[in-house]
Amino acid sequence: MKTAIVTGSAGFIGFHVARRWLEEGWRVVGIDNFSEYYDPQLKRDRAAILARFPNYLEIEGCIETPGLLRVAFVDHQPTHVIHLAAQAGVRFSIEEPQTYLTSNVQGTFELLEAARAYPGAHLLLASTSSIYGANDRMPYSEVDKADTQMSFYAATKKATEAMAHSYAHLYGLPVTMFRFFTVYGPWGRPDMALFKFVKAMLSGAPIDVYNNGEMRRDFTFVDDLVEAVWRLSAIRPEIGDSRGDFDSLSPVAPYRIVNIGKAQPDTLGEFIAQIEQSLGIEAQKNMMPMQPGDVPATWSNTRLLEALTRYKATTGLNFGIPEFVRWYRDYFGR
Repeated sequence: MKTAIVTGSAGFIGFHVARRWLEEGWRVVGIDNFSEYYDPQLKRDRAAILARFPNYLEIEGCIETPGLLRVAFVDHQPTHVIHLAAQAGVRFSIEEPQTYLTSNVQGTFELLEAARAYPGAHLLLASTSSIYGANDRMPYSEVDKADTQMSFYAATKKATEAMAHSYAHLYGLPVTMFRFFTVYGPWGRPDMALFKFVKAMLSGAPIDVYNNGEMRRDFTFVDDLVEAVWRLSAIRPEIGDSRGDFDSLSPVAPYRIVNIGKAQPDTLGEFIAQIEQSLGIEAQKNMMPMQPGDVPATWSNTRLLEALTRYKATTGLNFGIPEFVRWYRDYFGR
C-alpha cells in the first residue's frame, strides 16, 4: 500500500486531499496542530471523518517542531508528501506576521530537511496566487516574473518556493509547487468570503464588500483542485522534460510550479448574486475600500496544468456555491 503524508490534514484543502487519497486506497498520515486561527472544532470534525478510514493515521503537532517531520518520514516512508499546512490569510498576516514566519517558512524548512535526510518522496507543496502580487499582466502565467508581493503572507509563500527550488537543485528532490486560486467549497474556512457572507446573510447582518465591489477572482471549486493535485502527484518533474516555453520547469532542478485555477474569473457581484439566489436572501452590502495587501483581480493561465494532466477545471459558481450552502445548512442546522 502506498503512503502519503498530508500536512494540514484537518484544514480545508488538506481534509479534501487526504480524503481523496484514502478513497483511492492509499495509506495517509495526516499531520495537523488544530490551531485556533479559527474554531478548532471544525478541524476536529473534518479529522473525525478521516479517522473513519482504517488506513488513516493522525499525528497532532506543529510542523515547525524540530524533528517531528523527520520522525514521520522514518516511521512511514512516504512515496508522496502533500504539504498544505500553513498560516493562511492575507489580512491576518498584517496583524500577526510572526505566525506566518514560523508556520510557513520554518515549517517548510523542517519539511525540506526531513526530505533531504530521507529522500525518495515526490514533494507537492502549496503556494498561492497571491505570489503574483502587483502583476497586472493577466492571465497569470507560471513563467511570468513574480517579485512584487503585496502581503507578508504572499512573501512567506514566495520564500518557500525559493527554498524548495534550492533543495531540489542541491539534493535532487522532486518538487511540484501549486499556486492555488481562491479555493472554495464545502468544509471551507470561516475567514473566507463565502463562509462569512453566508453566515452574515443567514443572521440578517450586512456583508462587507471591499473595493466597492470592483473585484474579480478566479474562484476554484475544491473538487477541481483535488483532481488536479491527484493527477499532478503522478508526474514527477525531471530536468529536460519541458512541455514548451510555457513550462515553469527549472533548467537546474527537478522542480516545477503549476497554477491550479478555473482560468475564468468572476466578478464579486456575480459571486454575491449566486449566494443570494442559493439562500433566497438579498444581501445588505457595506461598501468598503480595498484592504491593505489585497489585489483587485486574479486570473490563472492553466495551459501548463492542462498540458501535464489533460484536466481543466470547469465547475462554475452556479454549482459550487449551492454545494457550499447545502453543507453549511446541514453542518450548522440553519
